Amino acid sequence: MATAAAGAAYSIFPGKVMGANEKVNLALIGIGGQGRSDAKALHSTGLANIVALCDVDMGGKPTQEVMRVFSKAPRFKDFRQMFDKMGNDIDAVTVAVPDHSHFPIAMMAMSLGKHVYVEKPLAHTFEEVELMMAAEKKYKVAAQMGNQGHSGNNYFQFKAWTEAGIIKNVTRVSAYMNLGRRWHGWDIDGYPAGETAPGTLDWDRWLATAQHHEYSHLYHPGHWRSWYDFGNGAFGDWGPHTLDTIHRFLELGLPSEISADRLEGHNKYIFPQASTITFGFPKRGEKPAMKITWYDGVNNMPPRPKELEADRKIEACGKIIYSDDLIFKGGTHSDTLRIVPEEKMRDMARDLPRIEGKNSDHYKNFLLACKGQEKARSSFDVSGPLTQVFLLGVLAQRLNAKLAFDRKTKKITNNKIAQQLLAGPPPRKGWEQYYRL
Repeated sequence: MATAAAGAAYSIFPGKVMGANEKVNLALIGIGGQGRSDAKALHSTGLANIVALCDVDMGGKPTQEVMRVFSKAPRFKDFRQMFDKMGNDIDAVTVAVPDHSHFPIAMMAMSLGKHVYVEKPLAHTFEEVELMMAAEKKYKVAAQMGNQGHSGNNYFQFKAWTEAGIIKNVTRVSAYMNLGRRWHGWDIDGYPAGETAPGTLDWDRWLATAQHHEYSHLYHPGHWRSWYDFGNGAFGDWGPHTLDTIHRFLELGLPSEISADRLEGHNKYIFPQASTITFGFPKRGEKPAMKITWYDGVNNMPPRPKELEADRKIEACGKIIYSDDLIFKGGTHSDTLRIVPEEKMRDMARDLPRIEGKNSDHYKNFLLACKGQEKARSSFDVSGPLTQVFLLGVLAQRLNAKLAFDRKTKKITNNKIAQQLLAGPPPRKGWEQYYRL
């Protein structure tokens, strides 16, 4: 079932008309870590045939586990070679590689008419997200970001409570992630010394569009999220699971100002040990202007609302939403909101809408979107602006700055370096073609 020459069988969804029982031919790109979880979840839906595996390092235990499960699927180290040899046999791909590598893979896949499931955050720079949103529209593919809670209970509750007027007139939000991170405790004053790369790793392909760095175990495996050059820190990792429904159903769009209010252990190489970042969003129609304050770092907790019951602790990850008459407490991913104090929620119980019906999970939703039977809930036109909020926050972290952002022109107006970093450094030679639609 090939989709490279995608037709117009549907006005929204591309590709040939698929039978109800026909499966999506799926290639997995990045099969260690989160990629392993994605592989299991997508396969368990019963809607996908796993037809190819691609990873730059076939030596890791998670990677080998996936290869054993799908032992008949051809294996590749280079996604470009995979598409050259198997393009006609692939309908969709997953992209579960480090943040800095999402972009070229997704862009090539979409240009070939392949549906894409891209782990969060979508890309490494603001301008990469702009191009990915444009590609989704141009090539008419089903595209989903991997913030799995966006198909869960929190999504349907937040949607219903907003539509019913329970959540309204929100003026401020505290969002936080106070778990330890890989880079916490590091004393870094430069890039690490080069080491010999493992024999199973193709380091040049791992770098992809990024400027050259010598291999270090402080980059791979797993530590890449610590570095501005490769990752997006705690905010890029957990923001998509914490702020997604707030951003969508309060119609936030992009902020007009971003301020790094506290940065503990700030340097130009790795993310801070703790950060407090405030985003200002202007009035949107009848919705009031509002602020979101993000807190990360083990001891960098948000203020505790007095309405929260004394016996209730603030979990390590979550959000507190303040409207003009109610306060809501929530977690991340699919965790539902509750009104605090508990007594207030009991009093309002009869007025709260019931959430009924059976809904597809995030992975099934993506595969059904590939088949033209549903719309991807976290499509790039939804998850792209959300990701751009995080990327603007990363710039404030990186530069220890307060940034003014023009929402119409999508430019930073008060900091030339930050404006240049919206696009980031130029890609390495040989990777430029992915930055052209």
